[in-house]
Amino acid sequence: MVWLVLVGIGLLAGSIGALVGLGGGIIIVPSLLYLGTSTNIIDELTPQVAVGVSTVIMIFTGLSSTLSYLKHKVVDYKAGLIFFIGSAPGGIMGAYVNKNLNAEAFSLYFGIFMVFMALVLLVKNRLKPMLFKPGKGKIVKTYKTENGHSFFYGYHPLLAVFISFVVGFSSGLFGIGGGALMVPVMMLLFFFPSHMAVATSMFMVFLSSITNSITHISLGNVNWPYAFALIPGAWFGAKLGAFINTRLKSASLENMLKIVLIIIGLRLIYQGITG
Repeated sequence: MVWLVLVGIGLLAGSIGALVGLGGGIIIVPSLLYLGTSTNIIDELTPQVAVGVSTVIMIFTGLSSTLSYLKHKVVDYKAGLIFFIGSAPGGIMGAYVNKNLNAEAFSLYFGIFMVFMALVLLVKNRLKPMLFKPGKGKIVKTYKTENGHSFFYGYHPLLAVFISFVVGFSSGLFGIGGGALMVPVMMLLFFFPSHMAVATSMFMVFLSSITNSITHISLGNVNWPYAFALIPGAWFGAKLGAFINTRLKSASLENMLKIVLIIIGLRLIYQGITG
């Protein structure tokens, strides 16, 4: 029963994570915390262990979806590596800050963060970014769709590294992939086409999750039986999410995700306040 539930959570997290570029940790961490505190399905976990398990799972989610997106040539590897320069040290720092949080503080801060991400997703499709203007020091790229339409996008490496450091810190602290912040940033500030933003985000999730996992493993924050149960579902879920992403619009699923994020976020905030 436990394994079936965890495989199902992994499948859901991998599918949603790969579809909209979130990584899936936003599903895994609150699910583990809820199952451990409100049910008898699994043993109660500390926030640190829930985050540690999630970071390990993100390696497989990120790798699986990246391999799937590779076939469609929508991953900007150079941009992903530049973002990783910032996200790697940010993730390590976030992991060490995480060990000082008790359950109530973690629930409160994570709840606030989830509601914030829901609001970011809510406004990202309503904001109209300024026209892209190549500037001094910017890396400029061109992306052509299958229909022949050309998109120009670009970024300043120093700004990209700084923003990805903040995203990496959030990833290490809360056990999420970081894509919930990075995808809107890539689309609104760096003018990435949506499919490329999602695919490149998952590549960055894969890289940053490796360093985050090493840190959490060294801190003893990984429950390996639960991690091994989550991995198969996350792997195949990521392939499914990437498959859907390349064929369907994800607007309806994003709307559902916003609602779920807000509901879970408010519940965690309540738990954090009431103890």
